[in-house]
Amino acid sequence: MNQKFHIIFLVIGLPILIISQDGNKQKPPLMAVSSAHPLATQAGLNILKQGGNAFDAAIAIASTLNVVEPMMSGIGGYGTILIYNAKIREIKFLNCSGRFPLKTNTDLMRAPTPGYGINRVGPKSISTPGNLNAWKSLHKQYGKLPWNQLFQDAINHAEKGFVLSELAGKIISFSHQDFSPYAKSFYYKNGKPLSKGDTLIQSDLGKTFRRIAEEGVTPFYSGDIAIAIDKKMNEIGSFLSIEDLKRNEAEWFDPIKFNYKGFEIYTAAPPANSFAAFVILGLMQEFSNEKITHNSVDYLHLVAEMAKKSYKVRLTYSFDPDFQKVPLDSILSPVALKTQASEIDRTKASVFKAPFSNVGKNTTHFVVVDQWGNMVSATQTLGDAFGSHVMVEGTGVWLNNSMAFSTFEPKGNPMDAFSGRHKLSGDCPVIILKNNYPWAALGTPGGHTITQNVPQIIFNLIDFNMSMQLAIDAPKIAFEEPFFLFVEDDLPSETIKGLKAKGHFVLTTPDGIGNAHGIKIIRDKKGRVTSYEIGNDKRGDSKNSSMDIR
Repeated sequence: MNQKFHIIFLVIGLPILIISQDGNKQKPPLMAVSSAHPLATQAGLNILKQGGNAFDAAIAIASTLNVVEPMMSGIGGYGTILIYNAKIREIKFLNCSGRFPLKTNTDLMRAPTPGYGINRVGPKSISTPGNLNAWKSLHKQYGKLPWNQLFQDAINHAEKGFVLSELAGKIISFSHQDFSPYAKSFYYKNGKPLSKGDTLIQSDLGKTFRRIAEEGVTPFYSGDIAIAIDKKMNEIGSFLSIEDLKRNEAEWFDPIKFNYKGFEIYTAAPPANSFAAFVILGLMQEFSNEKITHNSVDYLHLVAEMAKKSYKVRLTYSFDPDFQKVPLDSILSPVALKTQASEIDRTKASVFKAPFSNVGKNTTHFVVVDQWGNMVSATQTLGDAFGSHVMVEGTGVWLNNSMAFSTFEPKGNPMDAFSGRHKLSGDCPVIILKNNYPWAALGTPGGHTITQNVPQIIFNLIDFNMSMQLAIDAPKIAFEEPFFLFVEDDLPSETIKGLKAKGHFVLTTPDGIGNAHGIKIIRDKKGRVTSYEIGNDKRGDSKNSSMDIR
């Protein structure tokens, strides 16, 4: 028999080959998934192979990530989703970040309140979880397969368990000290926290997902799970209440876009503050006539100074659009960008003063493309690792610490947490069009480093013509106020010395910046999709993963 091999999709950066039994007659459709864990990637592919679309697959991926990356994201968290609808060639932004609880009082997050530091990251930092309602809205608007079909992998891995990676084991070892006895019943074995190679079984989380698969989102937002959450919040002194859960809704917005050297870059609109990434893109475009070597001292100095500019813009103009419009036309105008670019000193680092911030990569991002050309680029998170470290008894659900990423000083600044207002997410999922067709989709976790990491990946793709994998893996830098410049330790020592000579307060980080994922679409001369380039960050669990279909 003359069997014919086709590349049907790419997973975890490796080509997957499938044997077509009638290979001479039919070419399989092209599909692709990039996520932070191979089991979540497989969950998405399973849905695509069952005839589901990218929107169905996104729900399967996100719910499975809740199980296999429980410290990073889940139904107790929040996020930002960007979608491309191939049928009508439209990009939309789905806001999963919700609103701050009605009882929010950030005076308790400021000195001289005793314990204000703990309040910023513990039970009082819990905000309304919005991911599950967003999945419902995504499915209602665009889904193809039945809702209950999308959670089978999540349920299976929760109830039967999965083997923990080295990274997961390390995060558990850093975080377990303040786990409740209930949480420890899942994350401990023989009196010790689970580690690499151990099997994590989350039976209660599996039951929760079975309820969601069978009954929808009602139990979580107004039923018995909501009642259990409300009870727990009262016990621990959180601002969150069942009223906040009942009021939560997913919201659709038009995205914002920026033209960078002929590529249309789309990302989330306010109330997300993703526009800070566009400030860096716009400033770099002002230096288009210069030939600057990738990751040279001069290049990284420019990126660092642009990051400082973008931070000032974010801290000044991050508004809830319900109360004040973000003046994007002014912020990203040619005059404003040219003025800010002219202020950059090419010889030395500038001084930056700003309020408290936070840096991390305790979030997840995934990208999926289906056979019809639909795309989803989604960032979902609990905030810090395991969020607030609060797990609700009987549910297996970790709750976020969203407010930890607010800026509490001075009181009333745009990035403060205001009662009942939108959470101003710093996520930056991206979809890029070239000649009006999808060209790439990408995103990354990383707290306040997200809107610095994403532009560097875009520069690598467009300015330096890298593949998606190389663009993601290339060494990155990230500015953190008030004066730190984090650099990855695989940058050459001479480059690091050069940055220090320009006055940057350099700190090397062996753990890396972010954990990005992306897909680049390869087309022939007639514009037809021929393959995908998939990037799975070497900094995360996916770097050593491989899959096979037989």
